[in-house]
Amino acid sequence: MTVALVTGAAGGLGSAIARRLAAGGHRVAVNDHPRRDVSALAAELDGVAAPADVSDPAAVEAMVADIERRTGRHIGILVAGAACMTVAPFIEHDPDDWWHILDVNLGGTFACAQAVMPGMVERGGGRMVLISSEWGLIGWPDATAYSASKAGIIALTKSLGRELGPLGIAVNAVAPSAPDAPQLDVAAKAAGVTAAKLRARYAGRAPLGRIAAPEEIAESVAFLADARLPTLLGQILHVNGGTTRARA
Repeated sequence: MTVALVTGAAGGLGSAIARRLAAGGHRVAVNDHPRRDVSALAAELDGVAAPADVSDPAAVEAMVADIERRTGRHIGILVAGAACMTVAPFIEHDPDDWWHILDVNLGGTFACAQAVMPGMVERGGGRMVLISSEWGLIGWPDATAYSASKAGIIALTKSLGRELGPLGIAVNAVAPSAPDAPQLDVAAKAAGVTAAKLRARYAGRAPLGRIAAPEEIAESVAFLADARLPTLLGQILHVNGGTTRARA
């Protein structure tokens, strides 16, 4: 049994990932900001509730130590999905809010990867799956902070893939298009349309004719978390119905 930590697990995508990993036989620790309760999900999965603000490195260190104490094992799988997004024209975007998004999305991913790495080395290896975004590849107007943070995750994935691969730690990422997640609601509100209309707009851009469901993205995460794929590292998996066709 491998202990898996899923951050941002209170959201639709995060909870789908947690459920998929639990179904695969992993003991799942579910994290989100303390304001978002994950205790019910942890109980459902016979897992561990691990609330913490991932933008606070000290809180992340304490969370990882608590998970290892409660499970008696080092974390073998990290899925770093905690994220936030606001939408505003670049010239109007409040700098404090802009940097907060970077601190949570990119800084939080860094803090989690750094905190679980020693345990992964001690256990002889591990898997990290970082959640990026299609917008990290192509950018998006009025979402510069979110797009920049997700682009940073792509560079982080490639760099850690090179650095940690020799230690037995495979680092890969998923870059989905807009799934049915809170970020889609934020973007819809900013665009002045319903979430359903925005979903249809995004679906119209995709050769497949629809956007990915959270469960489909969760399947891609489970694939990248599989220890039977030791040579797959530093890769960005594009789960978007063909809108980017593996560019970059």
